[in-house]
Amino acid sequence: MIKFFLMVNKQGQTRLSRYYEHVEITKRTMLEAEVIKNCLSRSKDECSFVEYKDFKLVYRQYAALFIVVGIDQTENEMAVYELIHNFVEVLDKYFSRV
Repeated sequence: MIKFFLMVNKQGQTRLSRYYEHVEITKRTMLEAEVIKNCLSRSKDECSFVEYKDFKLVYRQYAALFIVVGIDQTENEMAVYELIHNFVEVLDKYFSRV
């Protein structure tokens, strides 16, 4: 199950966040800061799946934008990786030059 969906630029600013479970605002900001730091610090040669606390992070980079999805341990990482790509393709069709 997807726990959250984030779109973040290279400077670490959150552009879009969507949570599918209730998380308090203070915990959201701490969670986003840690997740962003975790994903931005990784090199392009490293895997796009990261174990983080009690869930997994699946992220993908498109130019200056990172899309990060937090999932539980039972979810398929490759399926979520493809979901991110499909989401970007839909955005590209709807808004030209995404």
